[in-house]
Amino acid sequence: MPIYRAHVLVCGGTGCTASGSGEVFKAFREELAKKGLDKEIMLVETGCHGMCEMGPIVVVYPEGAFYCGVTPKDVPEIVEEHLYKGRLVKRLLYTMPEEMLKVPHYKDIPFYKKQHRIVLRNCGFIDPDRIEEYISRDGYQALAKVLTSMKPEEVIEEVKKSGLRGRGGAGFPTGLKWEFAHKARGDKKYIICNADEGDPGAFMDRSILEGDPHSVIEGMLIGAYAIGSDEGYIYCRAEYPLAIKRLKTAIAQAEEYGLLGDDIMGSGFSFHLHIKEGAGAFVCGEETALMASIEGRRGMPRPRPPFPANSGLWGKPTNINNVETWANVPPIILNGSDWYAALGTAKSKGTKVFALTGKVKHTGLIEVPMGITMREIIFELGGGILGDRGFKAVQIGGPSGGCLSEQHLDLSVDYESLTGAGAIMGSGGLVVMDEDTCMVDVAKFFLEFTQRESCGKCGPCREGTKQMLLMLNAITKGEGTLEDLDKLEKLAQMVKEMSLCGLGQTAPNPVLTTLRYFRHEYEAHILEKRCPAKACVALIRYTINPERCRKCGICARNCPVGCISGDRNTPYVIDQDRCIKCGTCIEVCPFHAVEKI
Repeated sequence: MPIYRAHVLVCGGTGCTASGSGEVFKAFREELAKKGLDKEIMLVETGCHGMCEMGPIVVVYPEGAFYCGVTPKDVPEIVEEHLYKGRLVKRLLYTMPEEMLKVPHYKDIPFYKKQHRIVLRNCGFIDPDRIEEYISRDGYQALAKVLTSMKPEEVIEEVKKSGLRGRGGAGFPTGLKWEFAHKARGDKKYIICNADEGDPGAFMDRSILEGDPHSVIEGMLIGAYAIGSDEGYIYCRAEYPLAIKRLKTAIAQAEEYGLLGDDIMGSGFSFHLHIKEGAGAFVCGEETALMASIEGRRGMPRPRPPFPANSGLWGKPTNINNVETWANVPPIILNGSDWYAALGTAKSKGTKVFALTGKVKHTGLIEVPMGITMREIIFELGGGILGDRGFKAVQIGGPSGGCLSEQHLDLSVDYESLTGAGAIMGSGGLVVMDEDTCMVDVAKFFLEFTQRESCGKCGPCREGTKQMLLMLNAITKGEGTLEDLDKLEKLAQMVKEMSLCGLGQTAPNPVLTTLRYFRHEYEAHILEKRCPAKACVALIRYTINPERCRKCGICARNCPVGCISGDRNTPYVIDQDRCIKCGTCIEVCPFHAVEKI
C-alpha cells in the first residue's frame, strides 16, 4: 500500500462542481504529474465540505490548510509553494470578515468550530466513489457487529436507548418505529430511504448522498436486519443526478464486496437495494404518497391508519426513514447508545444537520448538537447578518416551517422548544432574514409554494391554502381589512387541523407565526397602506430628491419605460402612473438622489 506525504482534497459536491471544481481537480492531476509529485501526494475528489459559498474548496493535509475560491490558475502556485516548498499560499486562505485575518487551518474557522459532525463525519474527507475509503474509516463495522453479535431485538433496543428521532420532520422515535415494523406480521417487509428532499434552499440529504453514500446504505442494512426485511428502496428525486450516480456506484461496490445481496458476510441475512427516481413533487416527501409513487401510481397521500408499519409498500409492512436518520445509525451501533444520548437535550438527542441560507454572512451545511441556540448558529457559525444589517427573523423547517423573531434568538434548538414557539424542526432548512424583509411577503412566498405543491386530494388543503393566498395577496396590495386577519387566522387553524397529510397540516405555519410575532406589519399594510420593509411593490413608490439630484440624467437614460423626465434646467421627476417600480433608477443614481418610500 503506497504511503503519501500529503493529501489534496478537492471538493466535488454539487456546489463546488458548479463553481468549477472539476477543472481544479484536473489541473492538480496534471500539475502534480508535471512536477513528479503524483507518487507522493494523494489527490482525492471528496463530497461537500459544507461551506459552499467559498467554493471551489481545496484542503491540504497534514496541515489542514483550507483554500477558498480556487481556480485552475491557482493550482501551479499551490503545488509549487505549499506542496513543493512547504509554504502556505496566504492569499487563498479563508479570511475572517470582521478582523480581515487569514485563518490557515480548517479546524480554526468559526463556521466549523462549533460543529459536531456525526452524520457529516466523512463528507469532505473521503472519496465517495471508493468503498475502500469508507471501510478505512470504520465503514461497515457496525453492520458486522449486528450480524455477528446482536439479535434484531437488541439492535432495536440500542436505537431506542440512543434517543434517535426521525430527522425528516416529524421527529418520531426511530427505534419505536422499527419495533412496530419488526412486530408486524407479513411474509415480506420493506425498508425505504426517503431522499425526496424538496424544501427550497435545502440540500442536507443531497450532500450526504453525494459525500458519503455508504453510510446511508449501511444504516439501511442494519434497519433491514432489525425489522426482518430483505428488500429496500432509496427514493431520490431525479433532480439530484450526482447523488444518484454516486448511489449507483456505492450499491454496485457493496454488492461486489458481498455487503449487499444474498448471505451477507456469511450470516444468512440477505438484502437487495433499488433506487427509485422521483419526478420532484413536494408531496412525495409524505410517506404514503412516496410509496404510491414507487408502486407506479400518482404520488398522493392516503388516510392513516393503517400505518406503513402494518400496511405499506404493496400492502406489506414497511419502515421509512430519511437520509439523515439512516446515516446516524452506524455510529450509534458502533459507539453505543450512551455515547449518542450524551449529546443534545433531555428529549432531543444527538445532532442535527441544517442548510443555513439567507441574509447571513456564511451560508452552507452545518451539523450542530441539539440544544444549541439560534444565536450561536446565526452569529457564530454564520458570522452574523450580511452587511451588518439588523436581524429580523429566521424561518426554520422549510416552506412549512415557522418564522421566529428576535425574542427567540436564545431559544434552544430542539423539537420541543421549536414546537412550543409555533415552528418545526422539519428536515433542516434554516433561512435567515434581515430588517429589509417584509414578513407578510415572506408568508405569501412560502404559501405560494405549498399551495402550488398541494396534490389537491383533500379540500382543506386544496381550497384553504388558495383562499389564504388570496387574502395575503390583497394585504400586500394594501387592499386588506382587519377582519381579514381574523379570517386568515381561523382559516389557517382549520387547514392545519383538517388536512389529510403533513403538507396541508403544516402549510399554514408561516402565516400563523408571522401573525403571532409580526402582526404589526400586517396592520401597517392594512391601516397605513404601508410596507414597513418597503418590499411590497404595490405599496412603494420611487421619488427623486431635488436637493441631492445633480441633474446628470443617468436615471432617465436607464429607465426601461422612459417614465423619468427632466434636464439641466428642469428638475427630474418620475411619472408614478407609468413607473413599473423595477428599482433601476435607485441602483444607477451615483448621488443617492432616488428614494424609495
